[in-house]
Amino acid sequence: MRVALEAVTKVYDGDVRALDDLSLEIADGEFFALLGPSGCGKTTLLRTIAGLETATSGTVRIGERDVTRLPPGDRDVAMVFQDYALFPHMTVADNIAYPLRLKKVPRAERRAKAAGTAAGLSLGPYLDRRPAQLSGGQQQRVALARAMAARPTVFLLDEPLSNLDARLRLEARTFLKKLQHDLGVTTVFVTHDQAEALALADRIAVMEDGCVRQIGTPREVFQRPANIFVAGFIGSTPMNLLEGECVPGDGDPTSSWTDEIDVAGLRLPVPEEATGLVGPGDKVIAGFRPEYVQEAADGIEGRVEIVENLGTTSLVTLATSGPNVQLTVPEDREPAIGATMRVAPRPGRTLLYRADDGDLIEDY
Repeated sequence: MRVALEAVTKVYDGDVRALDDLSLEIADGEFFALLGPSGCGKTTLLRTIAGLETATSGTVRIGERDVTRLPPGDRDVAMVFQDYALFPHMTVADNIAYPLRLKKVPRAERRAKAAGTAAGLSLGPYLDRRPAQLSGGQQQRVALARAMAARPTVFLLDEPLSNLDARLRLEARTFLKKLQHDLGVTTVFVTHDQAEALALADRIAVMEDGCVRQIGTPREVFQRPANIFVAGFIGSTPMNLLEGECVPGDGDPTSSWTDEIDVAGLRLPVPEEATGLVGPGDKVIAGFRPEYVQEAADGIEGRVEIVENLGTTSLVTLATSGPNVQLTVPEDREPAIGATMRVAPRPGRTLLYRADDGDLIEDY
């Protein structure tokens, strides 16, 4: 079922704007992630879709219905919370069947549906156990099974994996993606973990201060962040962001055009998509990911300050005359602390942002 928000604003205590004139559309059957740091408004947005919060202004639609003022029970959505919110005194079977009980489904039918849903999530052997007798991963699956049993038109997931240990999170992530694909139910997933969002979502909305800064596929937000906030937030290693200045073309001080940027003494070509949009003297920010940085004889010089082992690669932090520069190197090419390196981004891997507002410069 399609979900659409139009100019939604949520204000607390008169002046705290948790959501600020926010609009977005989630397609039917889409796995959509709301991603951002703590306090950016992503959980408030999820709760507004669920009806647990009421929008101060704006419209929330599920399918063709305006549900802005409808109570949660009339929206046909199911929500899975971060802490699972299972009833400790109930068995797994009763927890799963509870939404059906509220809908006055006959006992035998709801028991059968609970058993069928549990079997699909490998919970069959645990139907008579209580939540305290289950592992964190099993409790998470019970919470998902309870949401599934109600057969909602929209799943709302509020950081359901955050209480699991690292190994279990990876397993649960794979399971959750397959489950959503098999069910084809529109799913809105809140997380502050960008790796989780990149791995799971069909599209991502990156949020800051109650606003959406970029919406796109995982590949789009990773490869072409729309602004320096997204560039610094997305990726297991943040993008290098270095201040620079456009220089006159052909080295002629009187030239009115530019094809190079001076970044910490390194000359970088103006990216093709920014050609004609910047001129000599313009202040810009050059962005390039550590994964796309390589050693170069005429690159930016720096001293190795930190080397972090990431398994098959290592993240190297260089102290330069300006901001630090990070790059990843193969595990067998770790430099020594204190060593000197010269580095530069790979050709075609630099993005250009305006220094005044931080937005990506592109002719699209």
